[in-house]
Amino acid sequence: MEASFEITLQIVIAVIAGITAQVLAELIKVPSIVFLLILGILLGHDGIQLLHPQDLGVGLEVIVALTVAVILFEGGLNLELHELGKVSGSLRNLVTFGTLITLFGGGMAAHWLGEFPWAIAFLYASLVVVTGPTVISPLLKHVKVDRQVATLLEGEGVLIDPVGAILAVVVLDTILNADTDPIEAFFGLMIRLGIGAAIGVVGGWLMGWMLKNANFLSEELKNLVVLAGLWGLFALAQTIRSESGLMATVMAGIVLRASSVPEERLLLRFKGQLTILGVSVLFILLSADLSIASMFALGWGSVFTVLALMFIVRPLNIGLCTWDSDLNWRQKLFLCWVAPRGIVSASVASLFSILLTQRGVNGGDAIKALVFLTIIMTVFLQGLTARWIAQLLQITSHQATGAIIIGCNPLSILIARIFQDKGESVVLIDTDAEACRQAEAENLRVYLSSGLDTEVLEEAGISSVGTFLAMTNNGEVNFVLAQRAAEEFSPPRVLAVFPRDNDATTENKNTKVQQAFLSQLSIKTWNEYLRDGQVKLGKTTFKESGFSFQQVHLQALINAGELVPLLIERDERLQVVPAMEDWQHDDQIIYLLHDARPKLLKRLSGDTPTSRLALEKLSEVQEIPLPSNLVEIP
Repeated sequence: MEASFEITLQIVIAVIAGITAQVLAELIKVPSIVFLLILGILLGHDGIQLLHPQDLGVGLEVIVALTVAVILFEGGLNLELHELGKVSGSLRNLVTFGTLITLFGGGMAAHWLGEFPWAIAFLYASLVVVTGPTVISPLLKHVKVDRQVATLLEGEGVLIDPVGAILAVVVLDTILNADTDPIEAFFGLMIRLGIGAAIGVVGGWLMGWMLKNANFLSEELKNLVVLAGLWGLFALAQTIRSESGLMATVMAGIVLRASSVPEERLLLRFKGQLTILGVSVLFILLSADLSIASMFALGWGSVFTVLALMFIVRPLNIGLCTWDSDLNWRQKLFLCWVAPRGIVSASVASLFSILLTQRGVNGGDAIKALVFLTIIMTVFLQGLTARWIAQLLQITSHQATGAIIIGCNPLSILIARIFQDKGESVVLIDTDAEACRQAEAENLRVYLSSGLDTEVLEEAGISSVGTFLAMTNNGEVNFVLAQRAAEEFSPPRVLAVFPRDNDATTENKNTKVQQAFLSQLSIKTWNEYLRDGQVKLGKTTFKESGFSFQQVHLQALINAGELVPLLIERDERLQVVPAMEDWQHDDQIIYLLHDARPKLLKRLSGDTPTSRLALEKLSEVQEIPLPSNLVEIP
């Protein structure tokens, strides 16, 4: 009974410490693995000795296996196939050719710099070929890089995990059975991958079919059915061929995501929560079992080994694998820098350390220590500086330019012209053929389609633009379109014109959709103003002197319904104005001001005045201080 309580206490402490690390990471905005490492070591036998993972016995191996299965399955679920298509060549190279580069480069570094025997050196290299979604995904949540780079890093992390784990098993088998034929080892690798992929594809399709057709199951029960199916596939693959279960879980996740099952968001949320819990507990336990003394015993040669892996092997890998891609040098440089190792490397290294010790092979503890040294150095050096590097290279998603606008009307055409005159790409999408022709007459890129058509959105370039704006005449439709775009593609800025009391906003307080322009904007009214020439287009700059005075007068005109702020130019980037924007010094505001005088002239003369707004360029808009001297474009 006492032993049972001790094991229970160990798990409870690991859970509390793991979730605490996640909370601290979320608060400080750093990768969670940083605090997981710190707390794990602090609670372990080199710290206050509160955690003793070895007391779990074989239970630790079970926790490792089942947790890694959930992690890789969740990674497969999060893979966007339409995004992978754009980096498929580079991703294929990284998972195949890149794995070999890291294997041989890491092995040579460990042998020549770390002075490990060749067999142990290549075993280490096989353990660190993986980057790992457990580190990459949280890192990319805090470091918002452009979608193409993020997709490549996520795809590499998910797909290379099972390949690396299986490769490590092949290398270990070769070490334990020195007479193994190399050709036999290679075919063993291919057989494991093939069996795992086949079981995963079939199992993922069956799970997708069940979720679509088993209407008698509640949503909560469906999630648990998927979890049971996942572990069942993992166990089946492992039974048929050891270490093939990892590939089965990845492929099952990819196929299930491609099946477009109902309530997909609930499934992703459930699996994401399981992954966070699993990673938290597992990494706390593994780092608590780490001996700091064993890492110091490795000497400077091991530090140089990790540095060579980071600054020689990784750049060589990225340079060769992305040679023919359309990635620019900034994107490639960021890919060279970000390759932190994570839970799969740690867990497999811990298991291998036990196996090597049991078989009487020296080097088990050294392998585990060197892998954890690699994790610590890559996580702290790369993870903590990734945001700064991305900003320095100007590849953060908030720096993305261009816009996709749903709805072709006079107001949206005007905004599109301003983006285009600024040199940014812009695309309009509408189902009204006549409205599209009017936009095309302004030399704008237009798609005659629905804003719900994902293929059209992809062709329009939604994965690389900075802004998605829905501004049809229907506020509810705008919100639905924007919400769908945010969920499917996650553009940096998603805005829509909808009334403040829209039901969707009250039910989804955490939505990524921002309200555009004003809390209550009548697009129909301002489109009429534009058609009748009853507006003036201008811009103003908020200066430090008189800043408060300018804000007050701007807000007074907005409240009176006489002015609509359209765009804001800040840090040399043009953005659509959100309804709840906090103005800053040196902001340039481009606005529309209602002026009824042209309508009065029309009544007096019987002529039809024509608005010149669509015919002029943004560069010719006069900068005028608010609130007086507001003039139309000359």
